[in-house]
Amino acid sequence: MAQTRQLIETLKRALKAGGLTYADVAAHLGMSEANVKRMFSRRAFTLERLDAVCQLLDMEISDLVHRLEAEHERLGSLTRAQESEIVADLELLLVTVCVLNHWGFDEILRSFHIDEHRLIQRLAHLDRLRMIELLPGNRVKLLVAPNFQWLDDGPIQRFFLARLQADFFASRFAADGEQLTVVNGMLSRDSIGVFQRKLKQLAREFDNLSANDATLPFAERHGMTVVLAMRRWHFGLFQHLRKVD
Repeated sequence: MAQTRQLIETLKRALKAGGLTYADVAAHLGMSEANVKRMFSRRAFTLERLDAVCQLLDMEISDLVHRLEAEHERLGSLTRAQESEIVADLELLLVTVCVLNHWGFDEILRSFHIDEHRLIQRLAHLDRLRMIELLPGNRVKLLVAPNFQWLDDGPIQRFFLARLQADFFASRFAADGEQLTVVNGMLSRDSIGVFQRKLKQLAREFDNLSANDATLPFAERHGMTVVLAMRRWHFGLFQHLRKVD
């Protein structure tokens, strides 16, 4: 099931890269656009339909599989030492976050107080880490996998928790595009597991949307941060009333 999901996600990225829409797929298959959307969301592909969509892309199913394998060969995470390198240099961390969000060289220069020479140095550092390939004309090719993530409890995750959480939550979450949802309840171990899987799925959907929107003009994209958290927690004010387990 997981491999099927990955194959369909690869197919969606191939369609996006080819400038093709669900409407194009619908016309090619002789189906309604609504049925095509449902087919993709449910991953309900017959072998014949998968082959037909690949033909629209002028590729074979084997080509799609090779594309999926190539994506898996991309960098999925860094070592703890490499994360430490990045977090030790605030400019490098800034440039890393920018390129992971598909910012171009000129967009970084326009947006931050970093000169061209220093920016090239930081990009060259990321090139040595094999996160990117620095191309002629200071163009950047991302080499990380679609599911790239920072190490759990690693240097970068610790940095953001220590330095940025207070700043992040210093908001009423009332502006356009902002939302804060807090829920509380009692869950069994099984239900906790189910909800944790749904949180991971939601994070993957965010990553997919971000990847799909990467081809849009820079002015049409907006930096968004989502915090998904779940833990056993008791309000400290009541701590003195709790019995010791």
